[in-house]
Amino acid sequence: MNPLLRVEGLSKRFGEHIGCADVGFDLYPGEVLAVVGESGSGKSTLLKLLSTRLAADAGHVRYQITGRGLVDLAELSEAERRWLLRTDWGFVEQNPRDGLRMNVSAGANVGERLMATGARHYGQIRATASDWLARVELDPARLDELPTGFSGGMQQRLQIARNLVTRPRLVFMDEPTAGLDVSVQARLLDLMRELVTDLGLAAVIVTHDLAVARLLGHRLLVMRRGRVVETGLTDQVLDDPQHPYTQLLVSSVLQV
Repeated sequence: MNPLLRVEGLSKRFGEHIGCADVGFDLYPGEVLAVVGESGSGKSTLLKLLSTRLAADAGHVRYQITGRGLVDLAELSEAERRWLLRTDWGFVEQNPRDGLRMNVSAGANVGERLMATGARHYGQIRATASDWLARVELDPARLDELPTGFSGGMQQRLQIARNLVTRPRLVFMDEPTAGLDVSVQARLLDLMRELVTDLGLAAVIVTHDLAVARLLGHRLLVMRRGRVVETGLTDQVLDDPQHPYTQLLVSSVLQV
C-alpha cells in the first residue's frame, strides 16, 4: 500500500527557536497518528506545516492526489491547496469558533463544504446537512439555528460535521477535546473514533492528553523541543516507553 502522506526532513525555525526539526514519517490510508508532547514541543507547528498553513524552511510534505500520485504540496498552486482544504482534507480547530462561521446557521456551515464540491441542489444540500447533524448527535431540528446558541461540545460536533461531510481522506485535529468537560470529552472521543472507523479516515491528531492519544491513535509520535524523540504503535510506546522524556510523560499521568 502506498502512503497517503509522506513527510521527509520537515524543519521550521522562528528566529533562535526550533519549531520543527527534521521530522519524517509516512501516514497510510485509514491510519490515525497521534502527536503528543508538552506545550512548546512543536506539535502545533508540525500540524500547520502538514496542512500548508505554514511554509517549511526545509523538507517535503507529499500527498497522494488521485490520478497524480505523491505530489509535493509546496509545488501546488494556492488554488489547488485551497481545494484540498475544502474537499479532500478536514481541519478541526481546538476552538470550534475558529472552525465555524458563527454568523450563519448550523445547516449552512455544513452545506458550505458541499457547495465547494459542486453541490447546487438546495433540497439535497439541506437533507445531507440534516443527516450529518444527526450523525454527530445534534438535533436536526436545530438546522436553522446559529452556532452561537450551541454549547462548546455541540459547536465542536458541528465543526466535525462541517469537516467530514465531504468525506475527506485526511483530517487534521488540533487538541479537539481541550476545554470541554470530562463527560463531554468522553462522548466526543467515542463519536470521533466511530466516525474515523466508519469513514476509513486518515488523521493526524495533536494532543497533550495521552488518554486521547491511546483511544484514537494507531501510532504515536512524541515530540520535544521540535524534535521527534520516540515513535511507534501507540500501546507499545505508552506501555513500554523507551525515551526518558516519554517515560516522564507517562509517569506524570500515572501519578495524577
